[in-house]
Amino acid sequence: MTSRLPSLNGLRAFEAAARHLSFTLAAAELNVTQTAISHQIRRLEEELGIRLFVRQNRALALTAEARDYLPGVRAAFNDLRLATDRLLRKDDDKVLTVSTLASLAAKWLLPRLTDFQEAHPGIDVRITTSTSLIDFQRDNVDAGIRYGRGQWPGVRADWLMADELFPVCSPGLLRGDKPLRCPEDLKDHVLLHTSNANSDDWRLWLTAAGLPSNIARQPGITFDMIFMTVQAAIDGIGVAMGRTAYVQDDIAKGRLVVPFRIALPTDAGFYLVSPEGRRDAPKLAAFRDWVVAAAQTKA
Repeated sequence: MTSRLPSLNGLRAFEAAARHLSFTLAAAELNVTQTAISHQIRRLEEELGIRLFVRQNRALALTAEARDYLPGVRAAFNDLRLATDRLLRKDDDKVLTVSTLASLAAKWLLPRLTDFQEAHPGIDVRITTSTSLIDFQRDNVDAGIRYGRGQWPGVRADWLMADELFPVCSPGLLRGDKPLRCPEDLKDHVLLHTSNANSDDWRLWLTAAGLPSNIARQPGITFDMIFMTVQAAIDGIGVAMGRTAYVQDDIAKGRLVVPFRIALPTDAGFYLVSPEGRRDAPKLAAFRDWVVAAAQTKA
């Protein structure tokens, strides 16, 4: 006997309301009225013979049955979205979408990408930038380059390169009225900082170098992306805390110098992440081989 599927509109209303825990927000997302959402949820509950939502202290909550039901409904809608994307994207086999951090794209990936395009002229590479972890079930992305320890559930993580912390500056700061000759000279220079994930870099390095960590609190300049911090160092504005992938090309080309021989290894690095358990498309396999080799090549 074939079981009858519930109303598709009811399932859409349930998934949106469960995600937002709000009929009002679900209605706004689906471009219908809150009354329509209420009717669709009520009809779905009648079809299933199960209560899905309860109100608790003016808040909406899922019943235990709804919590069990939701993952399957959400997965079904994700599968529909992916199937539709595959149907409508005629050039899917030729388009490779890679997500990464904006600074890594600017300072490491983009300068090398011409080599991949020359080797694989039939692949159209599209780079997107984000600081969020990738959801391969939701995001229209083939692979990503992320920083961490490689322990992300549900993804394949291929090691690319390690990371070290060390100060960098323009060659001009080694000369002048207050030459930068030893770490103690940092007190006479502007320190360049990067906020968010890299905000503690200076304190960590100063501690490892045996210097007072309060030097990191002297007046300086803070940027929200590390490639801006690096550019400020290139322009001679101050001394930046460099990370290997972001500064190695500029060091090789003489735009930056490393004034001290003290580097602090980090406990994380860069990985190429891709969906786990899926058969690789040729475009992804080609990119993986290339980017792993590129990461092992010195600047």
